[in-house]
Amino acid sequence: MFEITAIPALQDNYIWAIHNGTHAALVDPGEAAPALEFLAARGLQLVAILCTHRHHDHIGGIAELRGVYNVPVYGRRHPGTQRIANNRHITDDLREGGRLRLDALDIELDILEIPGHLDDHIAFTAPGMLFCGDVMFGAGCGRNFEGSLAQLHDSLQRLAHLPDDTRVYCAHEYTEANLRFALACEPGNAAIRQRIETTRQLRDAGLPSLPSNIPLEKATNPFLRCREPEIVRTLQAQSLSDTDELGVFTALRQWRNHF
Repeated sequence: MFEITAIPALQDNYIWAIHNGTHAALVDPGEAAPALEFLAARGLQLVAILCTHRHHDHIGGIAELRGVYNVPVYGRRHPGTQRIANNRHITDDLREGGRLRLDALDIELDILEIPGHLDDHIAFTAPGMLFCGDVMFGAGCGRNFEGSLAQLHDSLQRLAHLPDDTRVYCAHEYTEANLRFALACEPGNAAIRQRIETTRQLRDAGLPSLPSNIPLEKATNPFLRCREPEIVRTLQAQSLSDTDELGVFTALRQWRNHF
């Protein structure tokens, strides 16, 4: 059996450590120091690094970690000079439909391509768990830097259709801010109000608000609730005219950018 532990890094990132008392894999190590401290304190041997995408706050610690532990780095390689920084870190190129087995942890992870935040963003999923980087957050989603909002919407829908027992390991502690936006979108949603209180208690206790889970996101994440009448009415009051699902999603993402 293994555990999954959040290692706080940088301003609001989480590096997720999958570990079993002897070995560990790290997901999106944007900073080396807290990861090295965690491994040393637990007496863990690093066996793999997993990358969801190439933003610096997800890969910034890889070079230093590999200087201590010469381990494989699993992620998505992408052609193009602007992506060279990421490509030099990736030792094992992953694609949609692939499967990654980590024997030391007795875990198999399936690979999903989920563009929309970046066009080469991937997720790692296994029964009961999802590492989704910056595509889905607690009660929110990532910004659309590459590709289209339609792609981001489709990627979120793919994640939302994972089994209900899937725990969602997002890469940032954004839940409180996202819930304030969710409540503005849907003030009559009692589940959002309850999640605000639960999240406040966790954060006051110095604990992460994550992992989330798929049913909780479906109940409180406005980007998964684009058909809800109250959300549509809220946006119509701001002059929304395109009320199909993608139109609502687009309006939500644009509003959230400036909220």
